Amino acid sequence: MSETTLFREPKNRKLLLSAGFSWLFDAMDVGLVSFIAAALSVDWNLNAQQIGLLAAINSTGMAFGAAVSGSLADRYGRKAVLLWTLLLFSVASGLSALAPNLLVLSILRFIAGFGLGGELPVASTLVSESVPEKVRGRAIVLLESFWAGGWILAALISYFFIPHFGWRMALVIGAVPAIYALFLRRSIEDSPRYKEQAGKTKLTFSERMASIWSAKYQRATITLWILWFTVVFSYYGMFLWLPTVMVMKGYTLVKSFQYVLIITLAQLPGYFTAAYLIEKVGRKGVLAVYLLMTAICAIWFGNATTAGMLLTAGIFLSFFNLGAWGAMYAYTPELYPTSVRSTGVGFAAAFGRIGGIIGPYLVGMLIDKGTSITSVFVVFFVAIVIGALTVLFFGVETKGTDPDRVVKE
Repeated sequence: MSETTLFREPKNRKLLLSAGFSWLFDAMDVGLVSFIAAALSVDWNLNAQQIGLLAAINSTGMAFGAAVSGSLADRYGRKAVLLWTLLLFSVASGLSALAPNLLVLSILRFIAGFGLGGELPVASTLVSESVPEKVRGRAIVLLESFWAGGWILAALISYFFIPHFGWRMALVIGAVPAIYALFLRRSIEDSPRYKEQAGKTKLTFSERMASIWSAKYQRATITLWILWFTVVFSYYGMFLWLPTVMVMKGYTLVKSFQYVLIITLAQLPGYFTAAYLIEKVGRKGVLAVYLLMTAICAIWFGNATTAGMLLTAGIFLSFFNLGAWGAMYAYTPELYPTSVRSTGVGFAAAFGRIGGIIGPYLVGMLIDKGTSITSVFVVFFVAIVIGALTVLFFGVETKGTDPDRVVKE
């Protein structure tokens, strides 16, 4: 079954588009934070460490949200948790526009991050459980491609609205997903696999945690936690700082937004190539190659001295990094059976979000101490290489496998 056939099936198309647009709004919110940070540094006279702290607080909320929501989704269903997390982050994002100072904004960004961090692993689990096995990986990468659409939308909003109407208006627009949540309530259903277990006795939280750390899944869990940590650490450390790094390299706020928009567009072909290759080559191969290329591009970007070099390196960095993200989201749910899947995915994502907390804050701290951008990107190079090698040597290939079938056997 190809991508075309995948979208021809009404149920698959409806699910991918419904979950995909929730993913798009999530990405728009994260993207807006990175652009707003650059504007806040001017408007509120924030230093690099304060900007890093704001990004870290948002990621802290995402870590808690992923862990809590992942566990709740195994207990109460994917659909219910998906809707509540989407609504929570939308309302908090909208209220952020009224924040009078950094403290209030940080609290609201924590709440928004909680909803955001909870929605992502639940949505990927729902789609993974709902589509045919032969196109499962491709479907998840295509779902993840909506993330690029959200970042592009954030870049457009920031480019056209922030310079003229201020950063508060950008956050007001970020509240739009609250309306979408009402539509989503009627357009999606819980996955068939989850419904099959509706009448069965569900595992307690402690039983699910014991399962993902049992001898059978321990290697997979450790591999995923390392992978998620290194990928999220490097992504949020690099991309949340992208507009600000552009300003530090001497470009105006408007020009930096323009460059980041161009770089963001490269995410789409990154996703689409990964979506094609993941069912041809397999999960491990795509993850390892795309991560290693991301590491090389990180060094290239950190050493860029001209506008042309900066743009070219940024485009390739965006292409490979987001392709790897898509493969990671496809890979993660395939390692656990339905009974513990959302818990396993949620806690892997939650541990990864710890990297998302450390990454942006570390960048701010290093810059405040006078560390060069080149040296900062060396840190990300090392982290990404560790993630790639972990998957290559300790990961198992999940293409064409069914963890529920393995459990029954």
